Amino acid sequence: MDVYEAVESRRSVRAFEDRPVDRDALLRVLTAAAQAPSGGNLQPWHVYVVIGERLAHLKERIAARIAAGDSGDPLEVAAYPAPLSNPYRERLEEFGQRRYGALGIDHDDHQARARVRAGNWDCFGASTALFCYLDRNMPPPQWGDAGMYLQTVMLLLRSEGLHSCPQIAWAEYHRSVAEVVAPPSRRLLYCGMSIGYPDSAAPQPPIPRAPLSETVTFLR
Repeated sequence: MDVYEAVESRRSVRAFEDRPVDRDALLRVLTAAAQAPSGGNLQPWHVYVVIGERLAHLKERIAARIAAGDSGDPLEVAAYPAPLSNPYRERLEEFGQRRYGALGIDHDDHQARARVRAGNWDCFGASTALFCYLDRNMPPPQWGDAGMYLQTVMLLLRSEGLHSCPQIAWAEYHRSVAEVVAPPSRRLLYCGMSIGYPDSAAPQPPIPRAPLSETVTFLR
């Protein structure tokens, strides 16, 4: 697949078929993704791929917590700055309108929104999850390195005919994830990623990007 096609076709899929992902395809992707750049070649990411019974167990653990009214663990890293200023706030609100609007859910229907959001911790039905950790003492540049690594993974997944969804929402239940994947205590959960084959029957609303004039400045 051409790299431009991979970038254009990559999207955050939030409805997957319950279909296993070929292990050899994952090995090819993760082997190639190791070529992603990192400052000083630190390669600060630590990845756990979870499938089968272990992933089912993790999904069940978090589902039980949600059913019991548990809203999650104290965040170790804020997902967004507070307060969130424009244009970022406007972009986040537009995303919510498109995401929930495609499902026919009203802005004020908080229970329905919560049910949809809980799909994060079911991997949106996907059979494979990837969890990315960094050592706690890593400063922002290494988090940027991990982001470049994850983007490389997502583009390579497209070359294998697979889709993905990166999810910072997993950090809200980081203790349950840690109980299942057992990372060293020095590591901090950055995000999870659902991997699989999209459910073509589910709505996948397009999420627009800002015009280039808002995000790029050419100087001469």
